[in-house]
Amino acid sequence: MKPTIAKFCIGQVVKHRKYPFRGIIYDVDPVFSNTDEWWLSIPADVRPRKDQPFYHLFAENAETEYVAYVSEQNLLPDTSGDPVRHPQVDKMFVRADDGGYQIRTTRLN
Repeated sequence: MKPTIAKFCIGQVVKHRKYPFRGIIYDVDPVFSNTDEWWLSIPADVRPRKDQPFYHLFAENAETEYVAYVSEQNLLPDTSGDPVRHPQVDKMFVRADDGGYQIRTTRLN
């Protein structure tokens, strides 16, 4: 199996292809790295392949903020320019003047 290059990067804001949520990427696994129980809990007709990058997101929908683990095939760039409101974002990222996010180089107390 040849290595896959991740399409998205840490600090990038993305949205789910099918479900109404978005988030900021804070980590990337080159291939699936969660439990088989988690993977099997996804309905078979929408279950993603394991041989692709999976992204850890500080995610949000209209009601709440949470952490998500999403396959590359199910993500699209979020070009809205809207800030991500998840409470962990400010601890790890700084919002740039252009609306993008960069990894914070100084720690917050």
